[in-house]
Amino acid sequence: MQKLTENYWRLEEGPETEHTYDVVVVGSGAAALTAAATAADGGLSVLVLEKSAFLGGTSAVSGGMLWIVDNHHARTAGLTDSKESGLEYVEAIANGRGRAELFEAALNGGDEMLRFVEEELGVEFILLDNFPDYRQDLAGAAKGGRTIEPALFNFKAALGSLAEHVRTDGRHPYTMQEYESWGAFTKFPWDELEERQQAGIAAKGHALVSMLLKACLDRNVDFAIDARVQSLQTSEIRVSGVMLEDGTSIQARAGVVLAAGGFEWDKKLADSLLATRLFTMCSPPSNSGDALKMAQRIGAMTRATREAWWAPMSLTGGVRDGHEIGSLLRFERQGPGSIMVNRHGQRFANEAQNYNDLARCLHSWDSPNNQPLNTPAHVVFDESYLERYGILEHRAGQPTPDWLIEASTLEELAEKINVPQKNLLATVERFNEHAVRGIDPDYARGESEYDRYWGDADSEWPNPSLGPLQYGPYYALEVVNGAFGSCGGIATDEKARVLNVDFEVIPGLYAAGNSAENPFASGYPGAGATLGPIMTMSYLAGMDIRANHNLQTMQSDLGVLSEVARS
Repeated sequence: MQKLTENYWRLEEGPETEHTYDVVVVGSGAAALTAAATAADGGLSVLVLEKSAFLGGTSAVSGGMLWIVDNHHARTAGLTDSKESGLEYVEAIANGRGRAELFEAALNGGDEMLRFVEEELGVEFILLDNFPDYRQDLAGAAKGGRTIEPALFNFKAALGSLAEHVRTDGRHPYTMQEYESWGAFTKFPWDELEERQQAGIAAKGHALVSMLLKACLDRNVDFAIDARVQSLQTSEIRVSGVMLEDGTSIQARAGVVLAAGGFEWDKKLADSLLATRLFTMCSPPSNSGDALKMAQRIGAMTRATREAWWAPMSLTGGVRDGHEIGSLLRFERQGPGSIMVNRHGQRFANEAQNYNDLARCLHSWDSPNNQPLNTPAHVVFDESYLERYGILEHRAGQPTPDWLIEASTLEELAEKINVPQKNLLATVERFNEHAVRGIDPDYARGESEYDRYWGDADSEWPNPSLGPLQYGPYYALEVVNGAFGSCGGIATDEKARVLNVDFEVIPGLYAAGNSAENPFASGYPGAGATLGPIMTMSYLAGMDIRANHNLQTMQSDLGVLSEVARS
């Protein structure tokens, strides 16, 4: 365990020493930091305990966007929205699952949370007014205005010595708003972005957690890293604190918040709970279900643990904390001139749809043949695509990396990826025939606002999502079922209070983030639908802790006054 703030206890006091705070927060992602800053803003003493060597959790390596229905940024921009349409949409997305109290809490509290973190905590956001909801075919979907992203932020200047302890994925700092104007990665001003990075500028999730960390520091929140919480401590009536792996006991007068990420890195647990096999992740390997396990030990209910934030990924040699991680495929499968084929050499889905729904197509099972229906799957593209866009970090003219399969002809490529030649040739021929006319009669790729958003508006072809494969060499990139993290877990009520198996509140215990049940059940409404509801529930947890603490303080003061009066 390593202290990161000066007013943290002296380690030489030893693990047998007991320490007390008003609030103890387990985890350090956006959920944890929102709860911590909200509670600290109300005058409570707060300690944040992070298991790994870096602060920020999964949030720090995410896109950092928030999906907030009927938010004040959209209203200022003149966009029309309502919580009623938002509710209609998330209910459709959830497909009959989920709980009304969580839907309503996340939707109704969203803009309230947003105003609080901006006006009170100093977090800055940018509206993405034309970023469409993921499922444009469902009632209540919006064509833009529900997604916001963090502004650029100089985390080195703001955080001082704490900056070196903030998790980052190493990406150059740019906003989604800038991405919209620059288009393909081959058109990015990389020299300028390198200068930003050297100056300490952060973007996306890195910027979000850095701004929340600054808010916490300004409110005297304490931090410790390499501090693994082993169990919850309970009194006769409530959760009263936590016990660390090294034996350190920490008491929490007002509440404990579990926001320690999901369980995706515990392979045995993930295999037993998730609906399908997870082959790779991009979250921190410290997400091994600690919060879920310790809550279960004291009788907490769990819900929706079969779900994850699914995403099609490729294994390209990326490493996080010594473990191999996956690379999310986004434009690589959505840009004009690439397709995705299954084990039979045939297209099987709209490649441009949102990653969560596309990944579900990788879960399909071929019962008659007792094998996966679509995997192994590959993104297939040609030299013209590579010249225009590159693929992940690889660019035309560079030596072909080990994770990319190259062939002179489509026939040779089919042999290398073990699919029937005639199928792959027929698939490309049919796709090309329609792509040059801007249509996809098989899977409707390019018809929705979402598809076209991720296309290339400068493409020579009539549809920004569609373009033909033109000439060799040809390439294939294997696609596997991946996830940003699990998204089910500890059941809570509308104030993020943990529930037992009888739907009764466990006093003193709160849960949020990927440690908890996702407020939108199995649904993924739009960009930022992870962090938007997560931060909203964390804010509601912090406000409830503040209210209860103030009530207890008032009652205690009244008791003292009564005792004085009697004497």
